Amino acid sequence: MDCITLSSESPYALMLKAAFLISISHYLLGFLFLLIVFLYNFMEMYFIQELFTGFRGKPVSLTFNSCCDLYQQVVSKCKILHGRFSSTPWLCSPHLQTIFLQFFERIPACNYQRQLLKTCDGETIALDWLRNVNVKIPSVEGFDGVQSDDKTPIILVIPGLTSDSNSAYIKHLAFKMAKSGWNVVVSNHRGLGGVTITSDCLYNAGWTEDARKVIDHLHTQYPQAPLFAVGTSIGANVLVKYLGEEGVNTAIVGAVAICCPWDLLIGEKFLKRRYAQRCYDKALGIGLKVYAQLHRSLLPRLTDWDSISKIRCIRDYDQHVTCVLYDFETVDTYYREVSCSRYVGSVRIPLLCISALDDPICSRETIPWDECRANKNVVLATTQHGGHLGHLEGLTGKSLWWVRAVDEFFCAFNSSSLIRRGKIQNNKVDSPPLKSIDEAPYVNIREDGLVTAFGNEPSGELGNEQLVEDDKVGDNNGTVQQEPNATTQYDPVRCPNINAMLVPVKDCLNQLSRRSKISMWVLACVAITTTWPILGSLFFKKMLRKNFSSSSTKR
Repeated sequence: MDCITLSSESPYALMLKAAFLISISHYLLGFLFLLIVFLYNFMEMYFIQELFTGFRGKPVSLTFNSCCDLYQQVVSKCKILHGRFSSTPWLCSPHLQTIFLQFFERIPACNYQRQLLKTCDGETIALDWLRNVNVKIPSVEGFDGVQSDDKTPIILVIPGLTSDSNSAYIKHLAFKMAKSGWNVVVSNHRGLGGVTITSDCLYNAGWTEDARKVIDHLHTQYPQAPLFAVGTSIGANVLVKYLGEEGVNTAIVGAVAICCPWDLLIGEKFLKRRYAQRCYDKALGIGLKVYAQLHRSLLPRLTDWDSISKIRCIRDYDQHVTCVLYDFETVDTYYREVSCSRYVGSVRIPLLCISALDDPICSRETIPWDECRANKNVVLATTQHGGHLGHLEGLTGKSLWWVRAVDEFFCAFNSSSLIRRGKIQNNKVDSPPLKSIDEAPYVNIREDGLVTAFGNEPSGELGNEQLVEDDKVGDNNGTVQQEPNATTQYDPVRCPNINAMLVPVKDCLNQLSRRSKISMWVLACVAITTTWPILGSLFFKKMLRKNFSSSSTKR
């Protein structure tokens, strides 16, 4: 039996000797493995998950109301929104999707034509037009290159925070839409786009006056051209807020909101949670600080420049700049009042919202799911991945999925019957104001609690009849599949006639037929099975009577 000799040397010393016997290349490999695991989790990568699914991506989720004409007539025809989004294999991370687009993506060449627009408070807004990407036209100040009688649809683009017409994602969108034959105009925020401010105010996340001025100007100058709008990031918050404020009185026919922050108070707290989000917060805060310092000589109301020079996040900027210029008591009050989630329910034009659930800047917690589902004018499209304004796809990462989705959506919308309804609403914008309740002989109390006055003029009745006809066109479309959790919301009766009274009944029948195709087939089979004995007995009785009567006559 072998004897085991015990050494008096310390076990830690033995472990240290054994550690020195291991090759240093093995240590490097171990360190590299730990670094990869750390970066994989820190960057929130999903390469392994995509690898197991063959990089097929995840399907796009659609949230909408069961009575949504926008889905039935437009979104149901969009293959991209009913397909899958698959990220670029080497960009399987929301942070890589967001960062790569800003610093490494190939930007298409866009030769804008600049037009300067004056606002009511004396501010100058730069409008950059792009009509034909294949023809290089030098920038001409004060001329937009679009004729007043041009009927080509116009797309208004509202950029995000500290972004302008030269941003990468804005150029991708403008290039794609101009290549498809649309007139694109980018409305730069005041003080951006190379134009200094000419007033004592800067823009903020809820400042809709500039957008309202630009939209009214475009509709006045080009009344025959349908006007669409796209808002990105903070620009989406401004756009949705504006649409909620205006209701049906806007000249916009259809709109798209990309990566909207929705609730700024929740979003600001989200930016404080992790180190990666704090990096985005710091980068955006420094960008806003530079933006304010650039116009320092024109902002006499800002006096505490020592605190402004120490800005390190978005909240610091809003505290020392936004709240001072716009007289908000606290930053939280400002966030609550300008968040567009409060205005989603008041949107009265077709609106498509696209958001990524892994957006590292705009949290998924801010998405107003119930409000979007309750409003039949809104369709919410969400993807599992995509980052913030990223959605890079393909092996080379040259294509942006959301840009293709916007192009397909607007093309389908422009060829649908909803475009006619938008033109009717645009005509009402320019009409003189309606009579007050005191001047009208009759008072009408609608189901939503609004009190309106109407007289004997036939013009309003024609408009109501046209709207009812448009609703009939939407109801007669093909059967579509909708979410089982979607709620039903009916419009108030537009006019006291039989057709309007039948609209809710038709909507109920259409909703029942759209619940499930399988259920309808099962009900049909059950109906045939249960009624067959009765119908069969009646049929055979009738045949026997015929045969008996014919045989008796022959006798």
